[in-house]
Amino acid sequence: MRRDHRARSRTRRVWAAIALAGTGLWLSGCEEKNTYVPPPPARVTVAAPLQQSIVPALAFTGNTAAINAVDLVARVEGFLTAIDYTDGALVKKGDRLFLIQQNTYIANLDAAKASLTSAQAQQVNAAGEYNRQATLGKQDFSSQANVDKAKANLDMANAGVQSAEANLEIANINLGYTTVSAPFDGIVTRHLVDVGELVGHGAPTTLASIVQVDPIYVYFTVSEQQVLRIKEALAKGGQTLSDIGAVPVFIGLQTEEGYPHEGRLDYISPEVDPSTGTLQVRALLKNADHALMPGLFVRVKVPTRPVPDVLLVPDIAIGRAQQGSYVLTVNVDNVVEQKIISTGDLQGGYRVVRSGLAPSDRVIVTGIQRAAPGAKVDPQPAGPDDLPAPPGRPAAQPPAPATSPAP
Repeated sequence: MRRDHRARSRTRRVWAAIALAGTGLWLSGCEEKNTYVPPPPARVTVAAPLQQSIVPALAFTGNTAAINAVDLVARVEGFLTAIDYTDGALVKKGDRLFLIQQNTYIANLDAAKASLTSAQAQQVNAAGEYNRQATLGKQDFSSQANVDKAKANLDMANAGVQSAEANLEIANINLGYTTVSAPFDGIVTRHLVDVGELVGHGAPTTLASIVQVDPIYVYFTVSEQQVLRIKEALAKGGQTLSDIGAVPVFIGLQTEEGYPHEGRLDYISPEVDPSTGTLQVRALLKNADHALMPGLFVRVKVPTRPVPDVLLVPDIAIGRAQQGSYVLTVNVDNVVEQKIISTGDLQGGYRVVRSGLAPSDRVIVTGIQRAAPGAKVDPQPAGPDDLPAPPGRPAAQPPAPATSPAP
């Protein structure tokens, strides 16, 4: 019994040793599997600020207006006999649009011609009688009274001819009024009367309207300070406000990207409106394709004088926070830093940076969501697909990407 007890004790000690050895091996294996491996730095793309000369622009809103717009009216009475255009058609200057009954006015013209012929015959007769009486008077064969009477008859005959000529001219004018033609190139509205209607009875009758849309006006208002900036830009080129025709103006519709329509300043009001402190300004634009029509709400851009060596960064790289606008940059240790900047106008896909950024800074342009201030990143130079086209250059010529500074 005692021998069996000792054997069982040895067996328990052996199994306990084996269990302890297994536990050590298991713990050793767990320590190797749980070793922490930090993730690699986030990959971002960076680019140096673009530095170049730009032309800032003043932005306004305005409205288009027709350069000419008139009502076509019947100035003589008669029945409308023809409408020679299609509603909304583009017509040329001199094209006949309406025709009013002409027979009455042709008859009046013929009567005026006959009256003139009669008056001219009387004039010839009166002139002959006066010459005869004047000759006899010089020879004392006719009294002065007869000479004076012949002179008076001649004067009346001359006046009769002049009156007949005026009546003939009026008859010609009235006959011309029976034809209503286009006073300029333009688009004619729908007709307001139909063939067979009596027009011009008692007062002029509006038949339609015609609007000239090429060229076209754009009206907008500017402040006194903005006019002074335009004047300053002209002065830089040796010009004055009398040379406003040299100032370009760019127009964009609400549905268009940018400002595809170009024109020139045409007029600046000579006085400031005291109630608003603004001046009315007008631009003149070519509109051969009729892309613009009167009454449209448009965006207006007027360039000012160039500004050299301006820093520009892609607008997509700029964030907004409570402190203001900012960009994320990468320092020499590849650590992300946040820089508060002061921004200016938008130039294409770039934003002007007035302060807070240096030309040598590496600005994060993509991968911003993976970058946090104080974190280390893996910066890569930005490629052409990462950057917008620089202002004034084609998209195929992006600025050179930033490279990592030498350690």
